[in-house]
Amino acid sequence: MTVLIDSPVWPWRGRRWSHLVSDVSYEELHAFVAAELGIPRRAFQGDHYDVPEELYPVAVAAGAQPVGARELLSRLLAAGLRVRKRASAAGPAPR
Repeated sequence: MTVLIDSPVWPWRGRRWSHLVSDVSYEELHAFVAAELGIPRRAFQGDHYDVPEELYPVAVAAGAQPVGARELLSRLLAAGLRVRKRASAAGPAPR
C-alpha cells in the first residue's frame, strides 16, 4: 500500500487541509479512507481526498506516508492517476 499525504498547509473555510492520494490505484485510496478515516466517498476530489488538519496524525498512524506537496504531485503524475481540472470556456464555476 502506498498512500501519500502532504502537510496540512492548504487553507479553506477557516481550516487547514492535506491532500491524500495513492500512487497505486483509486481503489486503494478509497479503501484506506473508508477503513481509517471515515471520510465519505462523496468527498473524493477526482484524484485525491482533502483531509482536515485534525485527521492528519490519524492518517499517518494508519500508514499514510508523509511527503512534501511536490513529491505527492510528482508521484501521482508518475502513476498516471492525476486528474487535471477542465478549464471552463465560461470562466470559473459559481460558488
